Amino acid sequence: MHAGDVVRVEQLWQEFFSDPSLWWDNRSIKKNPKYPDFKHKSTQDGLWIEGWLNPSWVKAKVATMALDQIQYDGELRSGVPDSFGNGENVSKLCQEGRLKEALHMLEIMVQQNIQAPINTYVCLLKGCTRKKALVEGKRVHALIVLRGLDSNIYLGNTLVDMYAKCSSVLNARQVFDSMPEHNVFSWTTIISAYANHGQGEEAINLFQQMQQTGIPPNKVAFVVALKACARIPALEQGKQLHLDIIKSGFESDATVGNTLVDMYAKCGSIEDACQVFNNMHERDVVSWNAMIAGYAQHGLGKKAIALYEQMKEEGVQPNNVTHVVLLKACASIAALEQDKQLHLDIIKSGFKSDANFERTLVDIYAKCIEDAQQLFNMHKQDVVSWNAMIAGYAQHGLVKEALALYEQMKQEGLQADIVAYVVLLRACGSSASLEQGKQLHLDIIRSGFELDAIVQSTLVDMYAKCGCIEDAHKVFNNMHERDVVSWTAMIAGYTQNGLGKEALALHEEMKQKGVQPDIVTYVVLLKACASIAALEQGKRLHLDIIKSGLELHLSVGSTLVDMYAKCGCIEEARQVFNNMREQNVVSWTAMIAGYAQQGLGKEALTLLEQMQREGMKPNEATYVSVLSACSHSGLVDRGRHLFDSMCQDHGVTPTMDHYACMVDLLGRAGCLADAEDFITRMPIEPNAVVWMTLLGAARNHGHAEIGRRAFDHVVKLEPENAAAYVLLSNMQQPARGMR
Repeated sequence: MHAGDVVRVEQLWQEFFSDPSLWWDNRSIKKNPKYPDFKHKSTQDGLWIEGWLNPSWVKAKVATMALDQIQYDGELRSGVPDSFGNGENVSKLCQEGRLKEALHMLEIMVQQNIQAPINTYVCLLKGCTRKKALVEGKRVHALIVLRGLDSNIYLGNTLVDMYAKCSSVLNARQVFDSMPEHNVFSWTTIISAYANHGQGEEAINLFQQMQQTGIPPNKVAFVVALKACARIPALEQGKQLHLDIIKSGFESDATVGNTLVDMYAKCGSIEDACQVFNNMHERDVVSWNAMIAGYAQHGLGKKAIALYEQMKEEGVQPNNVTHVVLLKACASIAALEQDKQLHLDIIKSGFKSDANFERTLVDIYAKCIEDAQQLFNMHKQDVVSWNAMIAGYAQHGLVKEALALYEQMKQEGLQADIVAYVVLLRACGSSASLEQGKQLHLDIIRSGFELDAIVQSTLVDMYAKCGCIEDAHKVFNNMHERDVVSWTAMIAGYTQNGLGKEALALHEEMKQKGVQPDIVTYVVLLKACASIAALEQGKRLHLDIIKSGLELHLSVGSTLVDMYAKCGCIEEARQVFNNMREQNVVSWTAMIAGYAQQGLGKEALTLLEQMQREGMKPNEATYVSVLSACSHSGLVDRGRHLFDSMCQDHGVTPTMDHYACMVDLLGRAGCLADAEDFITRMPIEPNAVVWMTLLGAARNHGHAEIGRRAFDHVVKLEPENAAAYVLLSNMQQPARGMR
């Protein structure tokens, strides 16, 4: 027995007595004495009245409690009908969207040993799926197990689907593996779960297992497996599926054919995509869109346009997707004139554009904003077209122009809609335009949009990016409903403003409210851990990510590498990096930066060489990390060579960060004259950071003359830079550890 066990049991009893309604009372129904007397409805923790670890006061306190008080709370009992029927009241509540009330009612029925039909549980599970209510879904699952219904294949399939659509792939798999039998729907559901969460390899593996068990795939199973192949991409497995589809007689099905076209195109085999398309007996607008998109994805804009003309000749009416895809195809070959002609054709055909179409068109014309403005002036402007033009300016950093157009829109007597406000708030956040953001907030309140969830989340994000974390928190606290986007925006706000502890605390509150984090939330939380070197919290997040089935996502893997590296765990960082299914330039850079931070310059350079051998092109951030690694490891000649190679061989234009790294490299090595000469030869005006780097090196190496010149440049750029004065005052004193 450990002291911790005794403490834990006492804590559980205290939780029990603080709110008994959260616990099952199993005393009257349990048949096995090993089953707990009280069991928590959510956490499944158990308590035994005769438990030998109990505090001495437990029995007496339980004896003083009324049975009703333990079984149900007063509020719940007052809302319970005298007659439950056979579960129809539960189903009715669920259909009305009153999920929590329906669940409470079913829990009471189970407590009172009232039978409910299978459909009642199914109805509740589907309600949990619609609302992404994972916590409530787990409570329904617990009721199913308690009633001994977990072997029912219909309920099992619905549970797998609920967990999958609530982003808990691990729970979905556990239910699937525990089912005594599977049908084609069981397999299709679990395959979809993995495919939709970026785990295409496991989805394909499960599809093959299904075939080995002798269960023939249906049309839906084939479509799901093909989509998994498209996401990986996995051309060979896709071709094998194609053969199986032919053998099964599904090759003439339009949905299967469309998915085959999409799979081949995304796997890089445009010829096979074209062959499937040409062999289709019936082609609907989805078929044509898939083939046009395939050409566009491969930079074959002319073929996409030609296919569009053929589509019109065959009498197939284009839809919104067709036009958006086709415009992007024109952009792939810089066919600006064809873009304009296409837009005119679309208007003449009577097509009514939507916001997505207009935004795509403005985005394509962004390389020539005058053309976008001409397009805007060419037609009658409604709210959608104003929104599109505002978005075109805002998305390309022209915040002043976007805000000016918004003011003009108001003068025209038009009421901006949610799209315009969201785009403008994001522009204010990205440019730290606080005053304009506050004015927009006032306009939003006057327009009656202040309670819209998307607007509120964007307001939180805007205030946080402008450094007004208190205003962000105020908006967040005033929200009536907060979804995962809202919570993530607030957590990101804390992280961006250096408040890592507050970000992690808010995550705990988010979990208590039953909101399930998504990929973006986990990425932000890992960054918060990295910012304050919170290793233990980072490890717990890593476990949660694994349980959620999200560990294979590229952005999550890259951020895990960064988190472990910044927490000083370089081996764990490398293990995550090696286990990633695929790596992009961000992943490689994160690992190289990790080595640099630990002073492992040679390892960083070795990884850079491996990165280049595998065909991955380093970007600006990669070279900053590599140069930093050389600096911290004293690899002066190698650093100089890399800087020259970056500029001359790889076409990367040096930024201020690269120049600062080079000054640091030379300064640390004591090459102060070379560092000063390097600064004077910079093609861009050095900033205060570059001169401070030289000043610090001069202080460390006791070079007062160069240090004085560096100081003069710093105070000229930043007169109130206190650190510069401190370094200058200590110039004659040797740096710590230097003699």
